[in-house]
Amino acid sequence: MSIIPKPESQGGDASKPHVIDTAELDRMAMHFVGNMHRYRENIIIPKGNGPIKIKTNEEKLIETAVESCAFKSAMACVMGYGLGAALGLFTASVNPNMADPFANEKKQTAREVFREMRSTTHSYAKNFALIGAVFSIVECTIESKRGVTDWRNGTYAGGITGGLIGLRAGIKAGVIGGLGFAAFSTAIDYYMHMR
Repeated sequence: MSIIPKPESQGGDASKPHVIDTAELDRMAMHFVGNMHRYRENIIIPKGNGPIKIKTNEEKLIETAVESCAFKSAMACVMGYGLGAALGLFTASVNPNMADPFANEKKQTAREVFREMRSTTHSYAKNFALIGAVFSIVECTIESKRGVTDWRNGTYAGGITGGLIGLRAGIKAGVIGGLGFAAFSTAIDYYMHMR
């Protein structure tokens, strides 16, 4: 059967080929496309090769919790504490406050050395935890308000964090600290996104 009309039937409606009518097209569309019933809400289809895995509600709940500002700031605080403790331990171990062996000064005991190392380590850890928590809270707040994830969030957060930390020493130190921290945050963001 050919869908091309015969040359002798050139008149009116008979010249149009009628192979599939509207009802049959609707049935075919329902067969191939399916109905409009949604089996799951918020289906996330990743872009990539391989099989598509639909996230369960528990996975979505955990992902939402991990991406929250509270979790990010708590994690930055804990990781900052750990990094500060490691740096504090290193700086305490290379501290030049050793007693001169040829002078008649009292030598430090091992207990005093460990006590000093502990206080230095704890001081560094607290400072780094504070910096990490403040930076993370400010960056997450800026990102939530702007609605955009880009390098400016880190720059703004670095400027605010550096300014707040530097304000303890005065206005000039706050401005210099804000500019320095903003430049450092921008450089780190540039390095992390460009490699």
